[in-house]
Amino acid sequence: MERNDGRKRTATDAHGGPLTWRGAVAQWDRALFDAVARRHWPGGDRVLPRLSRAADHGLLWGGIGAALAVFGSAGVRRAALHGAASLALASATVNTVGKWSVRRARPLLEGVPAVRLPARQPWTTSFPSGHSASAFAFLTGLATVAPGWGLAVAPLAASVAFSRVYTGAHYPTDVLAGSALGVGAGLVVRRLVLDAERARTTPGDEHPAPAPALPGGAGLTVVVNTGSGGSGGAQALREALPAAEVVEVDGSELPAVLAEAAARSTALGVCGGDGTVNAAASAALRAGIPLAVFPGGTLNHFAQDFGLVGPEDTCRAVEAGQAVRVGVGRFTPGPDGSAEPGYFLNTFSLGVYPQLLGRRLRWAPRIGGGPAAVLAAVHVLRTERPLRLRLAGRPRKVWLLFAGNGTYHGTGPTPRRRLSLREPHLDIRLVHGGGRPGIRLLAAALAGPLTRSPAHVATRLTTLHLEDIPPGTPVAYDGEYAQAPSACTLEKLPSALTVYRPR
Repeated sequence: MERNDGRKRTATDAHGGPLTWRGAVAQWDRALFDAVARRHWPGGDRVLPRLSRAADHGLLWGGIGAALAVFGSAGVRRAALHGAASLALASATVNTVGKWSVRRARPLLEGVPAVRLPARQPWTTSFPSGHSASAFAFLTGLATVAPGWGLAVAPLAASVAFSRVYTGAHYPTDVLAGSALGVGAGLVVRRLVLDAERARTTPGDEHPAPAPALPGGAGLTVVVNTGSGGSGGAQALREALPAAEVVEVDGSELPAVLAEAAARSTALGVCGGDGTVNAAASAALRAGIPLAVFPGGTLNHFAQDFGLVGPEDTCRAVEAGQAVRVGVGRFTPGPDGSAEPGYFLNTFSLGVYPQLLGRRLRWAPRIGGGPAAVLAAVHVLRTERPLRLRLAGRPRKVWLLFAGNGTYHGTGPTPRRRLSLREPHLDIRLVHGGGRPGIRLLAAALAGPLTRSPAHVATRLTTLHLEDIPPGTPVAYDGEYAQAPSACTLEKLPSALTVYRPR
């Protein structure tokens, strides 16, 4: 209300007194709530109330997270875990501090069509919206690790938040506050994880290695793979290490450029994702020189496990000459081990995962990475058959063979994180053939590390011989996709590679 008596016009509340900012917000809140109630949204009466119910107690996000954990890659599983942790933090904050500090009453439901109303009205206080906090916490946690999946989930999270106003459960400011709280929870979890990654390696895990100090990067050649998203860091590296040579290259020319750079340099640097780092590590091993890793790809599993949070860590280590030795996995084609070997810093796998990766890479340019991953998982689980081969001289039928460079911690056939890169063993996981792959993989995902069950075997070995691999079988190593040889030997090479890292 406003006074109109010839004097200065002043907004007033319902009782004729001056309108405070809280009163103004409340009036705006109610006006927007009523506008949503009056508006007819095509299809909304059928979809939004059901979507709101599906998100009760975080069940919708828990289901999505579980599906990503079972069928997604290691990076997607890590993103789902971030989303779940962010949701848990947001939910705890809303239900302790948020709900009981403000104690705002729920909206009066005048004007809200009965078809939209929930069967049971919420009994908790209105501010902030727990559904909105959970939705945006899961979205933020997911997006900070897997931006593509975050983009795919964003419309669903926004729809859940809007549904709380649409069904009369919350005022708009309740939803806005809950959404902001959820985003904050996701960012807090991400910050905590980054801090833990920086401090995770204990002094007992250090294995200092002699490495030349390169002031300003003198003697260092850094190869930047523009095809993996690292091009944005080239100029920053030139500024941070002005004496270094920085070479930008497309992925197709990468192996030759890396080999040439390693042959003429004191140390080899690389900026890109895991596949690019793998190629650089192979070149550094063959040349016998140290490697400097500048994280710059979509996935940076090796850098994260190694404790490198950003390029500045590597720059500091290069100039100070600080480095450590890490173990490397090697796979040598042929029964006699005489062929040119390949290396893996993270993982090597045969079976369902390489099949899924190959189809996702084939379909992603046409339909996008997220949808391609889902369709690839459905296709592989419906059509693929167990892989028949010989392991250590014994015939086996497996859905998945996973070899990790060092012990991975966490459950599942392809678990998530390593605490050390100096271990002398490969982490071997097998998902037995037989039955349906979805059931087998789910059972393996629920199994703990180093367990034996009808579905899952986990052990540590220094060497494993693979024979009678069918022609055309795909193999994946460090996120790269290739055709497997008919036979190969997997080995662990302890302390084989010198990598710059600050102590």
